[in-house]
Amino acid sequence: MMTSAAADMNQPHIPVLIRPLIAAVSPVSGVWLDGTFGAGGYTKALLEAGADKVIGVDRDPLAFEMAAEWVGDFGDRIELAQGVFSKLDDAATGLDGVVLDLGVSSMQLDLAERGFSFMRDGPLDMRMSQDGPTAADLCNTAEESELADIIFLYGEERASRRIAKAIVAARPLTTTAQLAKVVEGCLPRPKPGQSHPATRTFQALRIAVNNEYGELADGLMAAERALKPGGQLAVVTFHSVEDRMVKRFFQLRGGGQANANRYAPATEETPAAFKVTKRKAIGPDDDELAENPRSRSAKLRVATRTDVPAADIDPADLGMPMKKKKRGR
Repeated sequence: MMTSAAADMNQPHIPVLIRPLIAAVSPVSGVWLDGTFGAGGYTKALLEAGADKVIGVDRDPLAFEMAAEWVGDFGDRIELAQGVFSKLDDAATGLDGVVLDLGVSSMQLDLAERGFSFMRDGPLDMRMSQDGPTAADLCNTAEESELADIIFLYGEERASRRIAKAIVAARPLTTTAQLAKVVEGCLPRPKPGQSHPATRTFQALRIAVNNEYGELADGLMAAERALKPGGQLAVVTFHSVEDRMVKRFFQLRGGGQANANRYAPATEETPAAFKVTKRKAIGPDDDELAENPRSRSAKLRVATRTDVPAADIDPADLGMPMKKKKRGR
């Protein structure tokens, strides 16, 4: 039986950048893997565009509860697998395409009980997989310096130290409203058109709870291993750090070289494991912005796999924010 949460979400969801994505990877055929299945929008679009089969992977069990009512309509053309996309090559290899839609989904944001949004009061949770430590656990147990690092690195919040100090002073925090109030008390009232003061802090905690940057780095390498020559990797990002990581991955695996230290001696370019035909990211057009305001910050990058053997990359070379390691006692 479908849970009340899944039933409440039984309404249309608009996949971001789906029209330009399908156009960029056409003609669509063969077997694809949707590493962020969510409400199934990308999977449906790929099947309708000509994919023979789509393997839908998601770490959120709610995604599969929601899909139960319609997935049978596609018969054996859809295969569902619960798990993280950082290990997508465990689900399949020799793929014709992989699509990743990063960040939090509408179905998660819109449910107060999932604790992702400061707009809806609910338990301070934020777990995409619905298991493991919650955002409340992090806020209530982490050292002040660790919280400050997380909020600064993952949220790009300048007032991170002030906010971390206020969080520690306000412990225990158990709800999204409590955390939002703490953050609001640390920052000036927003001017018209500016985002909510808690936006960056909530983003940072969500990224930390779900290890989103680590998942992205590992997921890009997993996709490289899983794609066959000629297979396509399409990634939709929603903020600058994610887009930077994807851009650098395509640069490095497209025959470029690591540029972590501009003063280091130049190294030889590596053979290209991906061919990037369009260097500039694709964004939403006016029609999509009117249909779906959440697409405003979205960017799409697409590359085609070559026959060069897969290789690992140091996440630091992708510009992945790295927390300071704790000193041993």
